[in-house]
Amino acid sequence: MLPKNPIIGLCQQASFMISAAKVDQCPADEGLEVAFAGRSNAGKSSALNTLTHANLARTSKTPGRTQLLNFFRLDDERRLVDLPGYGYAKVPIPLKQHWQRHLEAYLGSRESLAGVFLMMDIRHPLTDFDRMMLDWAGASGMPLHILLTKSDKLAFGAAKNAILKIQRDIHQQWGEGISVQLFSAPKRQGVEQAQEVLAQWLGLLETPEDE
Repeated sequence: MLPKNPIIGLCQQASFMISAAKVDQCPADEGLEVAFAGRSNAGKSSALNTLTHANLARTSKTPGRTQLLNFFRLDDERRLVDLPGYGYAKVPIPLKQHWQRHLEAYLGSRESLAGVFLMMDIRHPLTDFDRMMLDWAGASGMPLHILLTKSDKLAFGAAKNAILKIQRDIHQQWGEGISVQLFSAPKRQGVEQAQEVLAQWLGLLETPEDE
């Protein structure tokens, strides 16, 4: 039997820390944190809740409800961050501009950020927002792991074909450094694989290079 991933125990004791509208309202920039990003309808909050076995992120049938940077404490040194959902058409333009400005400030300045999970709806991948995040990750050297959410909405063969095409497109445009996997919150598909990436980034597991 494989040993239990230490991230699971930490997530079970996770607690809400603070919501920040601006970077200067964020917790002290120390330790390690992993951020969760995605368009407002990509299933970001459901993915975060499924990975942590907790109802940390508020889910809603109205996309775009996450309007702040929400920080969750795992222990004294580790945090998760639910970034503002982006790209929902019904959000007023000034609010969109506010989100974008402070999201970019967070991503560009946060020293403790160890990696970003990017949620993409497998049926609607590589949107303009997704490409912006991939460009930023490539330029900054930030580790980025893509969860192709809602993979249960496709038949197995169609989902497999979709991830192969997306992987090929990403590797052609952004190189080999970005990882991609299938994920379904309702079916709990891909949970252990994603938790392993999360644990490695948070310094809880040895990376292959360390072994």
